[in-house]
Amino acid sequence: MRVRRRTIGALSIPLLLAGCAAPASTPAPRPAAEEAIKAATQSLTDACLTRQGLRPPVPGQSARPGPEERRVSAALFGAGPAELSVALPTGYVVRAHTDGCLAAAQRRLYGDQRGWFRASVIVNNLKPEATQAHRSLAEIRARHSAEIAEWQRLRSHAFVQATDLLDNPPPTGEPQS
Repeated sequence: MRVRRRTIGALSIPLLLAGCAAPASTPAPRPAAEEAIKAATQSLTDACLTRQGLRPPVPGQSARPGPEERRVSAALFGAGPAELSVALPTGYVVRAHTDGCLAAAQRRLYGDQRGWFRASVIVNNLKPEATQAHRSLAEIRARHSAEIAEWQRLRSHAFVQATDLLDNPPPTGEPQS
């Protein structure tokens, strides 16, 4: 069997901008879980890069010179051989790093980066697996019920952590333990 490989590279972490501020007397509406997790991830990765003396990437901003871009990419996504790996039934192998600012943010929010990586890769690839196996998505979901439950558990944990982080940011930008 030939195994196709994909390595997680420069993942885009969207910059979330607030449109309008709510009046001081009215509490701001709670962001959806996905938005809160993305905003907290952005906050943690930006703070991590800043602590290393690097400028966080800004969407729409022109690319930096080669060496600086490589330093930012290594600091953000990790360097060297990827330590995490999940082989999918479709034949793809997905890899990621355990070092770097994104990995640190995932550990902080999800509490278990390895578990989150494995569960999210599997859950995010259920449709391709169903297509390749010529099975219904419901059958594939049933086959991966444990991974789906783990994904939901870790995502709920991340939402609680993200909400706390966004409501009570650390004063120095340092990650909270």
